[in-house]
Amino acid sequence: MVLGVGVVTGRVVRFDSARGYGFIAPDHGGEDVFLHVNDMLMPESYVRSGVAVEFEIEEGDRGPKASSVRLATKADGSPVTPPAAAPVAAGGRSAADDGLCDVLRHDEYVAEVTEVLLAAAPTLTGTQILQVRAGLLEFATKRGWIEG
Repeated sequence: MVLGVGVVTGRVVRFDSARGYGFIAPDHGGEDVFLHVNDMLMPESYVRSGVAVEFEIEEGDRGPKASSVRLATKADGSPVTPPAAAPVAAGGRSAADDGLCDVLRHDEYVAEVTEVLLAAAPTLTGTQILQVRAGLLEFATKRGWIEG
């Protein structure tokens, strides 16, 4: 349920990327608001302590919860706090180059994961590949890396 406050601004207090959650301190004061990775409209790599964000507040199971979380912007559209520079990956591109990643079709993802598993661990059995692939598929689906 949305609390009807509209768009709120605040700063990320802390974020644990391994667990996929953290907290935001609203600029207007009050208790910190729970932040979950699934409620972000920006790359997870942008989230760090001190980053200014805009969000809506919903009532969660355990208190206020942020939704539609995005970088806070100035009047000219630039971020209030620019995202940290992302490490450059092989090939010279960073994940933050365009702020987006490729979203794969289910069959494309399964094929690519299978090829990686076979190349990285050729002694895996078919059953092991199916088990690992199922876990990775669930993870990728939760992250939005696969088209529904």
